[in-house]
Amino acid sequence: MNRKTERMAQARKGFLKVCAVLLAVSASAQTPGSAPARQPDLDFPTVLYGAAYYNEYMPGDQNARLERDIALMKAAGLNVVRMGESTWSLWEPEDGRFEYAWMDHIVDAMGKAGIKVILGTPTYSIPAWMAHQHPEILADRIPGGALGGKAIPATYGQRQNMDTDSPAYRFYAERMIRHIVAHYKDNPTVIGWQIDNETSSYEAANRDVFIGFQHYLEKKFHTPEELSKAWFLNYWGENLHTWEDLPTRDGAQSTGYKLEWSRWSQMRVTDFLHWQAELVRECAGSRQFVTTDYGGMMKREVNEEAIARSLDIPADNIYHGSQDHFDGAAQSIQGDFTRSLKRGNFLVTETNAQSTDWTSAYQFPPYDGQLREDVYTHVANGANMVEYWHWASIAANQETYWKGVLSHDLEPNRAYAEVSRTAHELEKIGPHIVGLKVHNDVAIFWSRDSYNGIAFMPFTSAGPQWTFQGPTADYRSLVEQIHRSLYDLNVGTDFVFPETTDFSQYKVLIVPALYIADDALLQRISDFVKSGGHVVMTFKSGFANENSAVRWERAPGPLREAAGFSYQEFSNLEKPLALKDDPYHAGTNNETRYWAEFLMPEHAKAVAYYDHPFFGKWPAITENEYGKGTLLYEGTYLSDALQTAVLKDALAKAGLTQTDQDIPGKVHVQHGVNRMSKKVHYYFNYSSVPQQAKYAYGAGTNLLDGTVVNQGTTLTLGPWDLAIVEER
Repeated sequence: MNRKTERMAQARKGFLKVCAVLLAVSASAQTPGSAPARQPDLDFPTVLYGAAYYNEYMPGDQNARLERDIALMKAAGLNVVRMGESTWSLWEPEDGRFEYAWMDHIVDAMGKAGIKVILGTPTYSIPAWMAHQHPEILADRIPGGALGGKAIPATYGQRQNMDTDSPAYRFYAERMIRHIVAHYKDNPTVIGWQIDNETSSYEAANRDVFIGFQHYLEKKFHTPEELSKAWFLNYWGENLHTWEDLPTRDGAQSTGYKLEWSRWSQMRVTDFLHWQAELVRECAGSRQFVTTDYGGMMKREVNEEAIARSLDIPADNIYHGSQDHFDGAAQSIQGDFTRSLKRGNFLVTETNAQSTDWTSAYQFPPYDGQLREDVYTHVANGANMVEYWHWASIAANQETYWKGVLSHDLEPNRAYAEVSRTAHELEKIGPHIVGLKVHNDVAIFWSRDSYNGIAFMPFTSAGPQWTFQGPTADYRSLVEQIHRSLYDLNVGTDFVFPETTDFSQYKVLIVPALYIADDALLQRISDFVKSGGHVVMTFKSGFANENSAVRWERAPGPLREAAGFSYQEFSNLEKPLALKDDPYHAGTNNETRYWAEFLMPEHAKAVAYYDHPFFGKWPAITENEYGKGTLLYEGTYLSDALQTAVLKDALAKAGLTQTDQDIPGKVHVQHGVNRMSKKVHYYFNYSSVPQQAKYAYGAGTNLLDGTVVNQGTTLTLGPWDLAIVEER
């Protein structure tokens, strides 16, 4: 036995011994009644405003740099930092040896300056010693996430390169979490815990992950024969008769297998974060909250709504375009989705400071005013905290050009000046805008199963027989198009999910391409229409069941009665088709693309036809009155402008249009109610030229300059500026 093998064997023996001790400690910690009642403090007196901070990355004398950084933060008016989530190797430089002094010094200094701290569990980037002692922790990856492909061997050198189900990994992670959370549980400066960081499945397909998948299938389908039937495995003669015959993910062709694997990947992420959340709660102070920073919403391998059940408050890392691409739309869709997870406020744990990207090919620092306007954009969507990633730019490695508030010279600059201006404004008006409650009458239905199901069978193609290249559109692009149309119309939007049992709080429900759905879900949507709701639904809805199998009944399956039509054929569109007579007055944008269903109205009214000698036999858009409500159906992919026009017409019929829809295109409005029960109205100018907009609500005060604003007042908004009117 060579020295390396001997060291690994000894480490494993030690690992097993410590495992037994830790399990005993864990069991005693879970004795009923032993933990104090938790009352996490989420009633923030003002907007939290700060940045991620990594003193450990700083050059030279780190103590002197810490003193300088805190002085700059305090002068700027920042009141929160996030720390500690990226450096397991400093918390535990050797197996079982924990170091706290380096972080204690920073936390104490922040506390003395009046700056609150959120600490992260450093579990998303394992130390080198762990990978060497337990190489089985490293992820055998399947590239492409839920799409799958050829497996990639496990390697060390990147973050997020582990199998989070590995028993060894879970042991080390639990030990780390218990140590650091208990160490800071009584520290008044530490207000909350971020569990992990931008978690996903990391495409892990290790043997233990596959065996877990097999056991999951055994519980769900009971017998291999039932699974074979659900997945149509008699195709190509691939029926299973024993569970041991289940193929691995990288060899699977079944759409049912692929869909179920994507669900399993989501469940693994959810389980891992639930597990972490419970560990933190066992050890944390009763007032410390638990969150996690989703790395952007609407992912295929992360079930954000399921994860949110274990959080006190959700958080998101919201990055967006800048300069001429800064228009608030990306912040809005991410904020709306995050707010919808728990129907309440949320945190922005990361957002653009100066410029972003893992190379120097995307260096677009914001124009003057955009940093400030960005903060209020997040707050208007319901954010209670806005933090930059990060405070100071890093001198080397992958994120060298993902710049912070300070550039590489670590001196005050243009960005710092604008951050300071914003922070000092928030010191005055923060109590009036924190905790904003947002109520909307319109919701978009989000189906991650449909996202995955359509990805396995896309409706656009890059095949050589086509004149267009693709995939140029998919489920997510359709959802983003619909949200963007509503955003441009100044219509506030929520998201609802397959688990949502009651849609009655909304007047309009928009259902994009609900390709994967069980009968019960389709019935809930039909019942919503019948009870007086208005649904706007797009192509491919009701087509396949919960196992990604096309229904044996005529499309759109169980939706047929509510939709008022059926169809038997569909076609890709090689080139765009116009709607006959331009019924929505879209002009040059009167185009449909990619896909056309040959709708045959039964009770529905044909609203628009294709302008084409063949396709013109079938309507492109229908509308059906069903019970007390209506269902508008788009049997094709509309151009952006046409989608906006169709939605505007549908909203008008539902009685939801108002003066906000007449505001100039570069001005966007947001509404909510603050903690003082006063209505608050945001008017944003997302352009480089002054804009004017007529204020249409009750008399109030512009919180930013103290001026009185009456109904009918014309607001003049400077470039990249805004007004925040609080009604009296």
